[in-house]
Amino acid sequence: MSTERGRLDPQYREQSWERLRAGVDVLVVGGGVTGCGIALDAALRGLSVGLVEQRDFAAGTSSRSSKLVHGGLRYLEQLNVSLVREALRERALLLDRLAPHLVTPLPFLYPLSHKVWERPYVGAGLTLYDTLGGLKPSVPRHSHLTRTAALRAFPSLRPEVIAGAIRYHDAQVDDARHTLELARTAAAEGASLVSAARVTEIVREGERVVGARVLDAMDGATHEVPAKVVVNATGVWAGRVEELAGVESPIRMRPSKGVHIVVPGDRIDASLALITKTSTSVLFVLPWGRSWVIGTTDTAWTHDLSHPSATGRDLAYLLEQANAVLTCDLTEDDVIGLYAGLRPLVDTEGLSESEISREHTVRRPLPGLVTIAGGKYTTYRVMAEDAVDATAPDLVGEGEQLPPSRSADVPLIGACEPDDLLREIAGSPGTENISAEHLERLAHRYGRLLPELLLHVDDEPALAEEVPGGAGTLAVEIVHAATHEGALHIDDVLTRRTRLYLEAGDRGLIAARHAAHLMGEALGWDDTTRAAEVSRYQQRVAAELEAQAAPDDDAAAAIRERVRDPRVPA
Repeated sequence: MSTERGRLDPQYREQSWERLRAGVDVLVVGGGVTGCGIALDAALRGLSVGLVEQRDFAAGTSSRSSKLVHGGLRYLEQLNVSLVREALRERALLLDRLAPHLVTPLPFLYPLSHKVWERPYVGAGLTLYDTLGGLKPSVPRHSHLTRTAALRAFPSLRPEVIAGAIRYHDAQVDDARHTLELARTAAAEGASLVSAARVTEIVREGERVVGARVLDAMDGATHEVPAKVVVNATGVWAGRVEELAGVESPIRMRPSKGVHIVVPGDRIDASLALITKTSTSVLFVLPWGRSWVIGTTDTAWTHDLSHPSATGRDLAYLLEQANAVLTCDLTEDDVIGLYAGLRPLVDTEGLSESEISREHTVRRPLPGLVTIAGGKYTTYRVMAEDAVDATAPDLVGEGEQLPPSRSADVPLIGACEPDDLLREIAGSPGTENISAEHLERLAHRYGRLLPELLLHVDDEPALAEEVPGGAGTLAVEIVHAATHEGALHIDDVLTRRTRLYLEAGDRGLIAARHAAHLMGEALGWDDTTRAAEVSRYQQRVAAELEAQAAPDDDAAAAIRERVRDPRVPA
């Protein structure tokens, strides 16, 4: 593994462009969790790998999930046992080996509303769920609770909606940070990853794809990237990339919008998460740092794929569903954050969004082009392995095989048990300026990469201070995002590298100016650039708040699209 430990700084970006122009075995298009997973899997097999992402790592669906690593009880009820078994195996890998600092066990309460038949029915399902998790599961097995015990564990639950409950475990992940660490691990293994890099053409020689033309949104230059195989890992954009390649019958995607709201931690009194069914989806009430995340919706989205928008109708629906089971009577005034993402569902005629399978699809529509679509966050590693396996006809001769995948055995570069790490770094330079509470939080977010932040703080102790309006975010986190994590704009830091956008209460407006100063110092921005960054961020927040009040998708999309990410063309 590289001694630079996958540092995504401006120098790495420049060097990556040089390697991409020289040509690679595998060019991955898309920097979400699947694309970054593919880059890592391919690099671990000894292939030369490039990845281009039109916006930022995890900018799309991979930062807008329910923040869960789970088997999916709903899929078990649909009798999709193989998908559940696969997801639970991946959950165990992430918890035990690949990313124990980022993926943590999460207890759930499953309320029962019927006294007689429901407990044995749900209990049988959870027994199977536990069994599919393996003989030595990474999380505790389920247990039955009386009505009194359930209300003691979740005091904010309405007594009239519960006859008893079952407690079980899944796991929680900071999705954006996990995807970013995948990218850094891939970079440490030799992959060349570039964000703000948009594919404008898939280059063909006859029927074979031989690379791509890629526009660098930072300077406007176009680069030719030769590749033996291009892997299309663009999620909801998968069909459009196949169209760029001239595929006669491109894959059809059906984006499904999932909306979540964030409310302050003190508004809900509970010691565990909650899951319950709704008429169209499921309702999650999830502890998330200082806050709670409540979701989700599952509705068709037919507008701009870059900027899915929540609406007043989505907000009202989630509040209505939450208040039907909670005593706290949440209102719009309680909502401090909100986000909308698009599930990359492969179109299945005749099925609703909630009925479409979450299994993934891998296809090779042209020699030199592999597309992977569908799937769920939890199974990203399996998806990546299958995608790289599918490149074999373009990379090895007849009768030869690619080296097998090693991704199940290689932890992410920050992987550790946070408590062990904290004992190791106790008294190290930089720690004296950071409180124990913050050190614990940082250990869970950065793992073994935490010493990178401590070096910053040791050099400049003021970076250990909290950012004004930053919901507990330290200044060093913003600097580190620019110097080590490939952040190019304020938006990258406030919405993905940190949780500021979701937890600050004002969507990060106060913190934005401070972030511009800190990033500017690290990246050499002049005053004009800093002012432009702040202005664009303010406009984005204003547009999202206005769209949030719109009555439907049409109105919300029209409002949100007024302020576009500068890396994405109109």
